[in-house]
Amino acid sequence: MNVLISGAGIAGISVACWLRRHGFTPTVVERGATIRAGGYKVDVRGAALQVVERMGVLDEIRNMRTDVRVGSVVNAAGKRVASMDGDTFGGRVHGDAEVLRGDLHWLLYERTRDEVEYLFDESITALDEGDEGVEVTFASGRRRVFDLVVGADGLHSITRELVFGPEEDYLTHLGHYISIFSVPNHLGLDREELTYVGPGRTALTYSTAKGDGAKAMFLFSADEPLTCRDRAEQERVLREAYAEEGWEVPNLLRGMAEAPDFYFDSLSQVRMDRWSKGRVVLLGDAAYCASPASGQGTSLALVGAYVLAGELAAAGGDIAAGFEGYEREMRAFVEANQRLGPANVKRMVMRSAGQVRFSMTMLAVLARLPGKDRMLAKVVEPIHRAANAITLKAY
Repeated sequence: MNVLISGAGIAGISVACWLRRHGFTPTVVERGATIRAGGYKVDVRGAALQVVERMGVLDEIRNMRTDVRVGSVVNAAGKRVASMDGDTFGGRVHGDAEVLRGDLHWLLYERTRDEVEYLFDESITALDEGDEGVEVTFASGRRRVFDLVVGADGLHSITRELVFGPEEDYLTHLGHYISIFSVPNHLGLDREELTYVGPGRTALTYSTAKGDGAKAMFLFSADEPLTCRDRAEQERVLREAYAEEGWEVPNLLRGMAEAPDFYFDSLSQVRMDRWSKGRVVLLGDAAYCASPASGQGTSLALVGAYVLAGELAAAGGDIAAGFEGYEREMRAFVEANQRLGPANVKRMVMRSAGQVRFSMTMLAVLARLPGKDRMLAKVVEPIHRAANAITLKAY
């Protein structure tokens, strides 16, 4: 079968890899000029570790780990209120691997570029399904027919809008916004992460073993959805949200204008009753975005790609049966991971100054307790339970 995949992100490239192994002929269309480098650090954990092991890239992924050694929470004066090792701070256990998204992205692309057709600087503008397949119209004006289409084009999926309707019908806003971008390492951090928490606003910066610079992340509450797709407007909103904050926030914001990888979006989830319609199916954030607050977006993409390709192969050419198997295998796993987002964001962003003070006091006490590792294990247990909430078939 000829399969068009919209989006050359982690989900899109992964499903292309697995489809090719199962004998399909995948084509990936990507509106960007190339694969994106850089990006934030992401975790590969739970069932996703089994997927990358079966893909044959587990050792390479472990070799590209960020190696963040220490995580600390700081107050407005910059004093470290509590510190712990990087894996504990990031909730990683059992061989979980934290890597830069761009490194993982390029690794998967290099594994597929010689066997998969990539159409860069291109996008879908129309999908017309008929008895013989889906006629796809591209932005360039050319048309091609594919047996099925996979929409792996992210939170604001064009494929989803064309086939299922406007994104407002499927997006659930979690009341927060996130921004991530590269900054100079003016604090001289050496594989360390610093997190500052203010009322309704969190900011952090870290350095990894993968370069001399640093990354900054901002997470702030906004009860009403914001409409600011333009970068200049997004930068203005971010500055206003953190206008009264101290610590290193002003210095981090100064690096925003020059950042080549500026990212800004809402913390939102995609919730759908079905992920397929006719010959079109959705994958990754386009189908079931759990939000960055879940810490499971990359793992959901990797597992979803493996299951979708495997179920299509197992169905022996029956597209409807393949899609049905994908829904059956993934639904409970997706729901378990989506539940993490709303719960996690409440711990990441404090609503009031009183909550901030209480949290800082508890962290300072916890850091000195002899049984802190066991207590922290209880905190991250829901993440690992959700990350392993699926039994992967050997397709």
